[in-house]
Amino acid sequence: MPEKPHTRREFCVHACQLATFASAASLLASCGGGPGSSVDIGSALPTINASRANGVTTVTIDAASPLNSVGGMAFVQATGASFLVARTAQDACTALTSTCTHQACTVSNVSAGVYTCPCHGSQFDPSGRVVRGPAGVALHQFPSSLVNNVLTING
Repeated sequence: MPEKPHTRREFCVHACQLATFASAASLLASCGGGPGSSVDIGSALPTINASRANGVTTVTIDAASPLNSVGGMAFVQATGASFLVARTAQDACTALTSTCTHQACTVSNVSAGVYTCPCHGSQFDPSGRVVRGPAGVALHQFPSSLVNNVLTING
């Protein structure tokens, strides 16, 4: 039995479906989520629980804390807030928002000393600057102070 010829309408429908699929695949690849993506999202940051009152988060850093030494990094969480914290000096830490500026995913991973968003692979240095997109805007940094092994984050 001969094959029924396709109508112009059927051809257009299939062409549109193919174009839509190709566009979606391209979008996924550009966000780092497509096949062949080479972004190492690293591993989960160690989590530290903190206390929070009146917009101020307080973290006590003891000898077992990942923030006990310079270069240490952690995901700090308190009721209603979470931060990316890096120990940058003996008496200083940086505290950043954990919300990725690309699509508002929670940044909770670290890879080779940079914070990495597990959703699309954006990477940020310990100061919050974009190291690798797709994010194009730095993470917000909050004022913080470190006195007698107590970190205070305002924000």
